[in-house]
Amino acid sequence: MKTYMEEYKRKLITAEQAAQLVESNAIVDYGMFATKPVDFDAALGKRAGDGLENVSVRGTGSILPIPEVIKNDIEQKTFQYFSWYFTLLDRKAADMGLAAHNPFNYHEATMLAYSQGEYKELEPQVWCAQVTPMDKHGCFNFGLGNSHNRGMALMAKIAIVEVNENMPVCLGGNDEYVHISEIDYIIEGSNSPVFTTPPAAEPSPEERKIAEYILKEIPDGACLQLGIGALPNLIGHMIADSDLKDMGIQSEMFCDSFVAMYEQGKITNAKKAYDINKSTYSFCLGTQDTYDFLDNNPRCASTQVMYTNDPSRVALQDKVIAVNNILEIDLLSQVCSETHGLRQISGTGGQLDFVIGAFHSKGGKGILAFSSTFKDKEGNIHSRIKPLLTPGAVVTVPRTQVHYLVTEYGIVNLKAKSIWGRAEALINLAHPDFRDELLKSAQEMKLWSRTNRIPF
Repeated sequence: MKTYMEEYKRKLITAEQAAQLVESNAIVDYGMFATKPVDFDAALGKRAGDGLENVSVRGTGSILPIPEVIKNDIEQKTFQYFSWYFTLLDRKAADMGLAAHNPFNYHEATMLAYSQGEYKELEPQVWCAQVTPMDKHGCFNFGLGNSHNRGMALMAKIAIVEVNENMPVCLGGNDEYVHISEIDYIIEGSNSPVFTTPPAAEPSPEERKIAEYILKEIPDGACLQLGIGALPNLIGHMIADSDLKDMGIQSEMFCDSFVAMYEQGKITNAKKAYDINKSTYSFCLGTQDTYDFLDNNPRCASTQVMYTNDPSRVALQDKVIAVNNILEIDLLSQVCSETHGLRQISGTGGQLDFVIGAFHSKGGKGILAFSSTFKDKEGNIHSRIKPLLTPGAVVTVPRTQVHYLVTEYGIVNLKAKSIWGRAEALINLAHPDFRDELLKSAQEMKLWSRTNRIPF
């Protein structure tokens, strides 16, 4: 059998040598989530102020360690950082003017990465991501961040892998690897620990109530998508402790709670229309226990994000139950899940993908969940249901696409409801302390008729 060690040695360079390949006015792509390069980034960050100018660095869901191109650029103005999906780290950088958001629906990422020159402005000069060590077939596995990594690697003028022995091997699926013949250089990294998330915080009473409402909507044999956050993970753990059976998984993110569901025998994937017996996902951010579970696990399949998220593909599965968080909604039933006013908090991600896909799935439900109120920094309580969205807030899910909504006060299906019916349903979901105010606003906005019931 052919070995690839000669080619490996020929392509092996240091992180510092790799950083020297970046030119002024270049676009550098950093991979996705936990595949963000560490050693290459540190070397590139050291070039701030050495004559390098106007370098755009793109990430997706940036995680620790803080990218050195951000830390070293506060004074030098060498780099501008962009992120397809904002995390806390991206938000802090954006507050300092050091990061900007690239909006998109997540399933489109694969399409853009494979666009074959249609989007020239997207093409990176250099792509670099952390990968597993090369296997005997000459392949480097993308581990925890499949997403659109392969497409970006093939699109880039210079493709570099940074090998990390701690990256779990996440079997495919599709697009889970890049071959040595398809890359230009190899960095043997410092094998830093792969980023892990802390254990989920103890859920609030409101979150537990919301989860109880949602659990009643989930049938045996459902195909689940759970989004990012404490509430979706809580729902997964409640499923693990329930009498539900034959759950399937098709989710952009592999959640920690899926492991608990596997351990309790809840996940079989036996009822799926395709990828039978496998949980399909596109990336994972979680605990080390979750990473250990995914490592070389043939029951799970890492795929490109278009495969998991394309609404038309989601709809091919029956009984898709998609659960995602939102930040606020107005009486017109417009949903914002990604900004506080003009401040970017996260991104559209796959929320709209799965809301649409779940609705078109036979027996499916796209569920948007949120606690009815939140506290600001001063401890003041505000309603997440507002007459109109906060000025500057981005509409993540248009009112025409909203399916199920749930707060600690109930759950409602908005499909086919009039603007009057939507306003009434939303007021019923609101905290009682805000209902009078919302009712008055609904009347002023002509969203309330004499036939509407008094909701309390």
